[in-house]
Amino acid sequence: MKQIDLKAFSGAIKDYFDLTSFLLPQAEAEETIREGVSFRGTNLLVLIMAIFIASLGLNVNSTAVIIGAMLISPLMGPIIGLGLAVGIQDFDLMKRSFRNLFMATAFSIATSAIYFLISPVNEGHSELLARTSPTIYDVLIGFFGGAAGIIAIGSKTKGNVIPGVAIATALMPPLCTVGYGLATWQMNYFLGALYLFFINSVFIACATTLGVKAMKYKVTDFSNPVRAKRVRRTVYTVALLTMVPAGFMTYRMYRANAFQTACGRFVEQEFDFPTTQVLSYKAKEDSRGERTLTVTLMGRLLPEDSLTMALTPQLARFGIAGTQLRIIQGDNSVQVNPGEITSTMVRDIYQVTQNTINAQRQEIDSLRAVTDVIARNDTIGATISPEIKVLFPQVRDIAVTRGIVSNVDTRILDTVNVALVQYRSPISRAQEEKLKEYLQARLGYSNIDIVSSTALSKKHK
Repeated sequence: MKQIDLKAFSGAIKDYFDLTSFLLPQAEAEETIREGVSFRGTNLLVLIMAIFIASLGLNVNSTAVIIGAMLISPLMGPIIGLGLAVGIQDFDLMKRSFRNLFMATAFSIATSAIYFLISPVNEGHSELLARTSPTIYDVLIGFFGGAAGIIAIGSKTKGNVIPGVAIATALMPPLCTVGYGLATWQMNYFLGALYLFFINSVFIACATTLGVKAMKYKVTDFSNPVRAKRVRRTVYTVALLTMVPAGFMTYRMYRANAFQTACGRFVEQEFDFPTTQVLSYKAKEDSRGERTLTVTLMGRLLPEDSLTMALTPQLARFGIAGTQLRIIQGDNSVQVNPGEITSTMVRDIYQVTQNTINAQRQEIDSLRAVTDVIARNDTIGATISPEIKVLFPQVRDIAVTRGIVSNVDTRILDTVNVALVQYRSPISRAQEEKLKEYLQARLGYSNIDIVSSTALSKKHK
């Protein structure tokens, strides 16, 4: 078996990534970038038109329209120029790029704000909401998008990379969302989208700077290395500080997703009942970190308190201990607007109502049976007194009752029937046994204990 020549193998890999024959001369690439930095005349008008198109796309929640606005927007020009300026130490280009980027941003926000001020539709759709919570993934998108952009600009064969970079980095929608937040005075939209635009801009510029270094572009200004070092340090510090909030938001997103996933698994595994189904569930964590899981059930009513008590300890198995579990069923389980009720909902509501009625009927029957037993025990002595007087003239008073006995050692509960008897004269054991047999047969008890009591006679004195 031949041994692999590692040196030849690494050389072959390097050949695949060798850009020497694919790159434009530095002067040609720089000229293309410098032309895109300027924001006057047609560039500015195209930017305004693109902002209007993107705002319309966000307003009607159309992804296709938003992508079209990204493709025609010239907004990446000054950002790429800023990255190039840092890489080749061209401080005049840096000032011009920064000034043009600031003006383009201001015109974009103003245009979007004007549109949303006059637009009759001011509802925040999903495309708007998606631009208000940046994460570390947006940092990576901006960085790799900028890297692809500078490689394409410096390459002889650009292909369709530049349009793809414009779509991937998505500079237009955040600016339009900033305008929307300003027009509707919603600062969460304004700040979140502005931060997303800042992330994209910073990391496109950083990727451009690193790309310029990798392509070994010559430095323009050799006279002030201290200033160049200070600028690079500032750029990298800004990039690092920009990542911190995004990292925190990513952590919160992962935490929220993990909580939602754990709640889903908990509901799926623990709420498995033969005659009751989960209609919906909602997992929520508020700003104070308090978590709530609300589960809405449909079908046969379950004992809510017992169910909550049994399932709450199981939350720890799914990593969501401390979450407040709320179970909704019965009449409160279906809450819809009258105009949204369908035939299926009507059938479900009817089923829930029937279940509620049946459960209440069973509870009434159970309570009625208990009261019947109590009433029977209260009057049973008076019912059998005439018979007792004839059969057992020694008995003066009798009270029949039912009690619950608890074993002191085992704590096992048992039901006993007791006859409290007060005698006129002493009675033999045989006669007392006959009295016991009479009471068991007369009252239909399998067993009854006779207890001689003096308390009954005291009550009559």
